[in-house]
Amino acid sequence: MDFWEFMQIMSTTTESGKTKEAQSLSLFLGCVAPNRYPGIELASRRVMKELGVNLLELKGASCCPAPGVFKSFDKTTWLSLASRNIVLSEQMGMDLLTVCNGCFGSLGEANHTLKHDPDHKKEVNAKLSEIGMQYQGNINVRHIMEYLAKDVGVDAIRSKVTVPLDGIKVAVHYGCHLIRPSKEKEGLGSSENPRFFDDLVNATGAKSVDYEDKLLCCGAGGGARSAFLDTTLKMTEKKLDILQREEYDCIVDACPFCHLQFDSGQVQLNKSTGKNYKIPVLHYAQLLGLAFGHTPQELGIPMNMTCNPAFEEKILALSQKKKVE
Repeated sequence: MDFWEFMQIMSTTTESGKTKEAQSLSLFLGCVAPNRYPGIELASRRVMKELGVNLLELKGASCCPAPGVFKSFDKTTWLSLASRNIVLSEQMGMDLLTVCNGCFGSLGEANHTLKHDPDHKKEVNAKLSEIGMQYQGNINVRHIMEYLAKDVGVDAIRSKVTVPLDGIKVAVHYGCHLIRPSKEKEGLGSSENPRFFDDLVNATGAKSVDYEDKLLCCGAGGGARSAFLDTTLKMTEKKLDILQREEYDCIVDACPFCHLQFDSGQVQLNKSTGKNYKIPVLHYAQLLGLAFGHTPQELGIPMNMTCNPAFEEKILALSQKKKVE
C-alpha cells in the first residue's frame, strides 16, 4: 500500500475482523521537522497509522509561531498568528496534533488563552475577520506524546510491538514545553517528576534509565541557540557527558528542536572540543517505529547528522532474533 493512502482511509480493522471508525487528527508539522528532520514526520505518520489514527494534512499552516519571539513583542500578533493555525483545524472539525514541544507550547497556550479570555478572543477575531476566518474554540491542541499516553495508552502500544527493543538503554529527554506550564498540561502527572514518557519508552521493550539532570533544558529554546550558540552547547555538553559516561544506547526526545540541538550539537562539540560524541538521537515516533518492525532507514534515522552504525547493528540483531523465534 502506498504510504500516502492513509489520508483516504477513514476506518481501521480490529483483530476480530470488524471495522471501526478511526480517530482523525490534523497534523501540524511546524518548521524544524519538515525542513531539517523529515524522518520525524515519516515515523509519526507510520506509527500513528498502525495505531489506527489518521493524520491529515493541515493545508495552509504557518509557523506556530514561537512565543519567545512574537509574544515578547506583541501578544495580540502572536495570538492572531497562532489562532489562524488552530482555525484551520477547526474548519476540518478535528483536534490538532503536534510532534514538537515548542509548537505544543505555543498553540496550546494560545488555545487556552482564547478559550478563557473573552477580550483576547474578541480582539483576535477582529484580526482574523480580515481574512475571512473566526476562532471558535471548539478543538484541542494535542502533542503526540500526550495523545499516546492519554488516548492510546501504554497497553495498546505494547500490544502492537513486533520487535521488542530488549537491552536498549534509553535516555529520555522530556524537553521544557512538553510538561510546562503544568496548568495547561493536565492529566500528565507531575511536572517535577514526570513518568509518562518513560512508560511509553518502556512499552517498546527498551528501558528508560534515569540520569542526573534529566529535566535540564537542551539549551536551544527561546531563541538562545540562534543568539548564543556557544552557551547553549555548554548546556548540551553537560547532558552528553553524563550519557556518554553511562553508555546509553540513544537519546529519545519528543521535539524536533531538542532533536536538532542534541544531533547537530554533537557534531559541533566534537569539532570544537575534540570529543567523540556519537549517541544516536531519536524522536519517540522513530523508537516506536523500530519496535513496530520498521528499519532505521524506513524511519529516516540515518538522515541524522550523528550516526552510529553500532546502534543500527544492534537494532538489526534484535529484528533478526525475532524472525528466528
